[in-house]
Amino acid sequence: MSLPRRAAHAVAESPVAERVADAQKFVYAPVLEWARRSPLHSDVLGHSLHPVLTDLTLGCWTSATLLDVVGGCASRRAATLLTSAGVAVAVPTAVAGAADWAEMTGSERRVGAVHALGTDIATFLFMGSLVARLRGRNVAATRLA
Repeated sequence: MSLPRRAAHAVAESPVAERVADAQKFVYAPVLEWARRSPLHSDVLGHSLHPVLTDLTLGCWTSATLLDVVGGCASRRAATLLTSAGVAVAVPTAVAGAADWAEMTGSERRVGAVHALGTDIATFLFMGSLVARLRGRNVAATRLA
């Protein structure tokens, strides 16, 4: 079995991942039921919007990071715009993912919970990066991104 498959299997069977899933269900309980009824849920459209929205979010953030690394001062405005767009799209992306996750059980639920925890951390780091950018703290913004 390949390393990525072994890692996914370890997460899927982890009691720690189950505790993460339980904690997320508790923290996000007010949003989960609303998300399941939202137009972002798979059942409403017949397919999940979450993967499409993740591409937008990641595309914005990857592009902003690339501009930070190779674009220099001339690209700061564009990097700020891309970071802002990524943060804005992260909200419906998270809602769509939460709606899908709320109906998962077992190993899928545990893997989804660990995925959500990682993306929550990334979202908060990019939100911090956006705040730093808007305050003119470009080195901090780049490091957070």
